[in-house]
Amino acid sequence: METLDALILGIVQGLAEYLPISSSGHLEIFREILGLDLGGAKSLQFDVMLHVATVLSTIVILWREFWPLCRSFFTFRRDAEFWYVCKILVSCIPIGIVGVCFKETIETFFGQELTLVGYCLCVTAALLTFSYYFRTRPQQEGIVAPGRAPRDITFVDAFVIGCAQAVAVLPGLSRSGTTIATGILIGDKREKVAQFSFLMVIIPILGEAILDIKDILGIEAVDTAAGAATPEIGIGALVAGFMASFIVGCLACKWMLSIVKKGKLVWFAVYCLVVGLICILKGYNVF
Repeated sequence: METLDALILGIVQGLAEYLPISSSGHLEIFREILGLDLGGAKSLQFDVMLHVATVLSTIVILWREFWPLCRSFFTFRRDAEFWYVCKILVSCIPIGIVGVCFKETIETFFGQELTLVGYCLCVTAALLTFSYYFRTRPQQEGIVAPGRAPRDITFVDAFVIGCAQAVAVLPGLSRSGTTIATGILIGDKREKVAQFSFLMVIIPILGEAILDIKDILGIEAVDTAAGAATPEIGIGALVAGFMASFIVGCLACKWMLSIVKKGKLVWFAVYCLVVGLICILKGYNVF
């Protein structure tokens, strides 16, 4: 992998991780565009680096919220911050089950043709549109949406949003878009859902990174024993991808928080629909 390729993928990851357009789907799209066919431990190592970079960008941007949560939870203060972390842990249950029990099945959906990515992007577009017209727009017009006024996230809400995150492991189905839209639909405050969505992904990504590091060591051992040659990813490419993902992630995180507060997610629905249709047509060799 060239440094320029790594830089491009890092920018894509940093931007798409927070915007509701699916980072995994866009990484698949850009690998196709760049003609990259990486395998073995090197490709896995690069993906881990990109995801860890976006986790760090989340911590940096939300440090004022993140540090009190850690302090309260690890000192067992039993205050609002402590229970907030408990809600985050509850939201991680569904993705934990999926990661442990269905990891190999999920991996089969990656590295294939773009047809699946296209369909999932269309689903993301539909979900964002639905959440906008049935929950966000009535609130903007000063009308209370059906049921009740927006509220803070409860434990039940956290679990439901966690289920949405577990479903969003498919490439093209936006994690942030799915979780934020789900929170809005069940009646939670937009700004609270956006912050919760970005914080709740820290634990799953770090957990996945630890598991992937173990897999990397195992793959390298097998490749070395078999004498297999895997595509090299130089240190320069790793650093370029990591820094690009981190810097762009910081900017995208702040931008997304502002966008959610203004209720402008519907424009991303249009983008996802257009790109999704292009991927579907490309998958069927229309062009």
